Amino acid sequence: MAAPILVVDIQHPQPRHVARAVEMLERGGVIAYPTDTYYGLGCDLMSKKAIERLYQLKGRDRKKPLSFLCPDLSDVAKYAHVSNFAYRTMKGLTPGAFTFILEATRIVPEVMMSKQKQVGIRVPDAPLARALASGLGRPLITTSASDDAGEPLIDAKDIKEKLGHGLDLILDGGVTLMEPSTVVSLIGDSLEILRQGKGRLDA
Repeated sequence: MAAPILVVDIQHPQPRHVARAVEMLERGGVIAYPTDTYYGLGCDLMSKKAIERLYQLKGRDRKKPLSFLCPDLSDVAKYAHVSNFAYRTMKGLTPGAFTFILEATRIVPEVMMSKQKQVGIRVPDAPLARALASGLGRPLITTSASDDAGEPLIDAKDIKEKLGHGLDLILDGGVTLMEPSTVVSLIGDSLEILRQGKGRLDA
């Protein structure tokens, strides 16, 4: 059975809808939700079973870690080693359309790290996505909702049609723009853009 759709206000998310989605995440569910870039597919960072379901649904190689989002910059230090340089850089760019590559702390599940023990973390400019992570009390895994060919799905109805069988809930925030986050490595206290996306860095 395909997942139900809840229409949400992405800037001022309805508390009851956030609560329902958080309850689903706490039970090990997998949901689709709008972010400030693509629609994301997400689950609780600490649910191994849900992470496994997400990899299966995406048909993604287990050697390719997924990134996750935190509700606030202050949460990032629990999951990544944040130097003064990294903190200053992120402070100027969060919330925003950036994924930061940092060295992981021990609390991060092995499946979420690269071989180099690095992780990708976002603090999105998306009140709904941050409310979900805040309500859960743990980071929310985020990977783009895409079809079999890897093309992003920008409408909740398309997500239901293509991926609804593997989801527990779809939060419909309207049609989203097709642009990924900008991936920025902050390893070794140097800034390197690994993928240019929606986030723009001033010179």
